[in-house]
Amino acid sequence: MLLKKLSEAFGPSGLEGEVRNILTEELAPFVNEWTRDALGNLIAVKPGTRGPKVMLAAHMDECGLMISSIDRSGLLCFRKVGGLDDRVLVSKYVVIGPKKIPGVIGAKAIHLQRPEERTQVIPLNGLYIDIGAKSKEDAERLIKLGDYAVFGTEFGHLSDTVVKGKAFDDRSGCAVLAEVLKEQYSMPIYGAFTVQEEIGLRGAGVAAYAIEPDLAIVLEGTTCSDLPGSLEHGFCTGMGEGPAITAMDASVITDKRLVNELLRLAKENNIPVQFKRSITGGSDAGRINQTKAGVPVVVISVPCRYIHSPVSMLSLVDFENTIKLVKLFLESIDKGGFAL
Repeated sequence: MLLKKLSEAFGPSGLEGEVRNILTEELAPFVNEWTRDALGNLIAVKPGTRGPKVMLAAHMDECGLMISSIDRSGLLCFRKVGGLDDRVLVSKYVVIGPKKIPGVIGAKAIHLQRPEERTQVIPLNGLYIDIGAKSKEDAERLIKLGDYAVFGTEFGHLSDTVVKGKAFDDRSGCAVLAEVLKEQYSMPIYGAFTVQEEIGLRGAGVAAYAIEPDLAIVLEGTTCSDLPGSLEHGFCTGMGEGPAITAMDASVITDKRLVNELLRLAKENNIPVQFKRSITGGSDAGRINQTKAGVPVVVISVPCRYIHSPVSMLSLVDFENTIKLVKLFLESIDKGGFAL
């Protein structure tokens, strides 16, 4: 399963090569032309003979950690790469560097903590990665400064329709984009698998500048808030309630024409959809939208519980409906049923 391969791949911001290789291999029978820019964006080019130039984007990178120092006992100090919550780090299994050295994020045992420490989130400088090394020299034989670490989570099924894994933000979007690129269209399609979204939407702007699309569709894995204690006014999306369409977030106001066409197609084809109701956070759409003279954009997301954590969950029904909706949208444009 492509989603499994992508979820388990090692691909923090700035080191997306393993994800890039999986996608290139998966799409080799369907894509004849590829470009790769200086930042590492992978762009699948499907030339067309008529119609608008359409960019579809999904980011390959995930949040991770970077080794910043090694102390004399062989424990690894680290810094965060992307928006990870300190509260989810302690005691988690990780893999480090090109050899995927196993380790565990450790902290002072509760028995040794002062009373006031037990009521506080353990700060980053109170955490370390333990690889079982006996000394700094022992650790340095396996790890070097600047090596990345990511959560070592295995993909798996929780039920027939729900799966768990890491990096569903945005490997779910990458998997959706890959499935869409297996179809044929008359219009030019540019499938951009972007880099470094989690540290500032860096790859998307470069890719859009090169492509100069007439419109763009950004495919994401977004936050769910269908959990106990979630306040209604802060609600975002619900898992199992269909693809989530963004009207606005902190980075972009999406094009109303594109949004309305998606809603029309969903209604006519009995595809459940929902709006992403939270306006916090952003996506590659924010950078693409402001490229050159401006690009009309829309964001379609797979709702995912617990993103930016060691283990996320998503509904395969939502995932498949996202693929269906994107394909219908492209078919509508291709047949002239929708035009800007």
